[in-house]
Amino acid sequence: MSDKDFELKAVHGQGIAGPGRGPGAREGHSEMPPSEIEAREFNFYYGAFHALADINLAVPRHRVTALIGPSGCGKSTFLRSINRMHDQTPGARSTGELRFGNEDINKTSDLTALRQRIGMIFQRPNPFPMSIYDNVAYGMRLESQRTPKAEVKERVEKALRSAFLWDEVRDKLRHSGLALSGGQQQRLCIARAIAVQPQVVLMDEPCAALDPIATLAIEDLIHELEKDYTILIVTHNMQQAARVSDYTAFFTTDESRTGQLVEHGPTQTIFTNPRDRRTEDYISGRFG
Repeated sequence: MSDKDFELKAVHGQGIAGPGRGPGAREGHSEMPPSEIEAREFNFYYGAFHALADINLAVPRHRVTALIGPSGCGKSTFLRSINRMHDQTPGARSTGELRFGNEDINKTSDLTALRQRIGMIFQRPNPFPMSIYDNVAYGMRLESQRTPKAEVKERVEKALRSAFLWDEVRDKLRHSGLALSGGQQQRLCIARAIAVQPQVVLMDEPCAALDPIATLAIEDLIHELEKDYTILIVTHNMQQAARVSDYTAFFTTDESRTGQLVEHGPTQTIFTNPRDRRTEDYISGRFG
């Protein structure tokens, strides 16, 4: 086996963390599903700084897509653009299209409705300073949700079960969410996000602040969530990208530090037979 093959197999998880999950590795995942989100010549600017240039990317429905690349290449900027988190950033603007179903996200006027359909999980767990139950019920109690009161209790339990947290907290739902461990807090935040029944869940390095055991719990959860949700995850952990994702998109920067999408496709292909030398160099640890 060549050094190149060894490096790629190692980072892909073969012999280290088990085989990757790219299409073809699992029954029923061999065909490209319809797109949930699609970027078309998408550009993003912070004032005069061109952060992302001409991004064209189709995100498959009910699959996990990992965004990888060196720091500063625009991965998180792209992720956060999908639910318009940069709207209050001075000088931030975008051009091109970012489509979610039949609508252009950039032209959506109802941000509350958009963010109900596209949930967000951050790098560090951010439970609200309230009970576990109230954390999960919070979004459903917003006037914009109009969730019947009789449904709230049932959906809180369902969300906690979906987040693999119910058995750990069922007897302390009125305890503070801040009293949970870091990994439990992150799963609580995931339960809060899915309780409002979104279509897409965005995850910005959701395991960066967690220990290895909590990280594996979140990865197991991601496997289950993709049955019902489209998931995009930003990660700097190549083994994690190989373990959890069906598709991978590699971003990097050019000489002006502008973020660019180098290539994207099935994770198995990106990690074992990338088209671009820059992708190969990054995933094998030769740069970035």
